[in-house]
Amino acid sequence: MAKPWGLYIEVGRPDQVGRHVLGESHELTVREAATSVTVPHTWLKVPGEPAEVARELPEGWVVDADETGHLMAADLRVTSPTTPEGYTVSMETHDGVTYVQLHAEAGELAAQGQMAILGQATVVDRVITEQTHRRRGLGAFVMRTLADRAVADGATLGVLGATDEGRALYETLDWKAYAPLAACIYRPENV
Repeated sequence: MAKPWGLYIEVGRPDQVGRHVLGESHELTVREAATSVTVPHTWLKVPGEPAEVARELPEGWVVDADETGHLMAADLRVTSPTTPEGYTVSMETHDGVTYVQLHAEAGELAAQGQMAILGQATVVDRVITEQTHRRRGLGAFVMRTLADRAVADGATLGVLGATDEGRALYETLDWKAYAPLAACIYRPENV
């Protein structure tokens, strides 16, 4: 969902209700986005040095060092990935968010990811490969499937926030790191 300062994505987990993604780290923009939040465990992803972003946050907000990472982007292109043997893929779109899931033969979720398109850009989020299915190219498959769909929907640029571990995968897919990315969480109980 588009907001004046960027994009908001519903996550729906108790530890992460939703996530605001800002395109820039101007103090006024950061404060406007942060003060709009009233629900604890809402996140804010801001391009910039975590220590600098922390100074711009109102009370109740903290920077989570474990989730801080890298702002990455890529020019999107169609790659037409082949579903890995022994897996099935599903894709659904709800409220502007496209979800890709990859299931193993026994039915368990093996990998997943999601994206939301904003103009000619898509924000990729929550790309996860379950521990027992890692090192099989499933994360790359999910990323390529999301990119193909984004291109089909008119996007030319992909943007995401990556952990150090995720950055290694995305760089193999020609994504580039452009800035540090501060991960902030609203925890008013810390006030």
